[in-house]
Amino acid sequence: MRIIAKLDVKPPQVVKPVHFEGLRKIGAPGDLAYKYYEQGADEIFYIDIVSSLYRREILFDLISDTAKRILVPFAVGGGVHTTDDFSRLFHHGADKVVMNTGAHEDPSRIDAAAKIFGGQSVVVNIEAKQVRENGWECYTDCGRIPSGRDVVLWAKEVEARGAGEILLQSVDCDGRQRGFDIELVKAVVGAVNIPVVASSGAGTLQDILNVAQQAAPSGIALASVLHYDKTTIGDVKRFLIEHGVEVAV
Repeated sequence: MRIIAKLDVKPPQVVKPVHFEGLRKIGAPGDLAYKYYEQGADEIFYIDIVSSLYRREILFDLISDTAKRILVPFAVGGGVHTTDDFSRLFHHGADKVVMNTGAHEDPSRIDAAAKIFGGQSVVVNIEAKQVRENGWECYTDCGRIPSGRDVVLWAKEVEARGAGEILLQSVDCDGRQRGFDIELVKAVVGAVNIPVVASSGAGTLQDILNVAQQAAPSGIALASVLHYDKTTIGDVKRFLIEHGVEVAV
């Protein structure tokens, strides 16, 4: 089980929304990435949450500056639409590239990126919102625009197109720190054979243990509990190990 620090970025600051709205400034991406790297994060996810929404270019310099501070895998997303965006992000320090809005606009972009760069470097971000019992819809543009696509069917499609990983976020649980949407995570993990990183909802160590034990994602991405110093990566790993969950140390 990988424990991942997720940075939601509205350049030049890391911010923390609730339900993808109401952005609270947290700090500089480079400083926070280094802090969580020092705490033992297995990976860092850096998501520019307004790039697609504002239809502006990717800010590569900030990404490059952040990448230089850490020595763990670095996944970067936000405003990714072309294979050239992938290439430039890799040249600026990304190890993996995350797509959401761009993939919904043209799903063949997943195929093209996987073919050129390898599926292991292609991550699809799914922003899920519950629309019925045990049913979720994919959203784009920082959780604002419904895509009309079913989350589980989309997860299967992105795997078939060559994506090597899914970042699964819950619009409903984001920033509330009241626990993960475990049924959502279970549904996606059970539908695909590629790694799924569960995000959105951690407020306590018990919340993290619950999703680890009940849904078994390959990774858990944390934001609020780290940003507000409610716990550390080291504390999370120790707690999981104490309760029988295998994690990297």
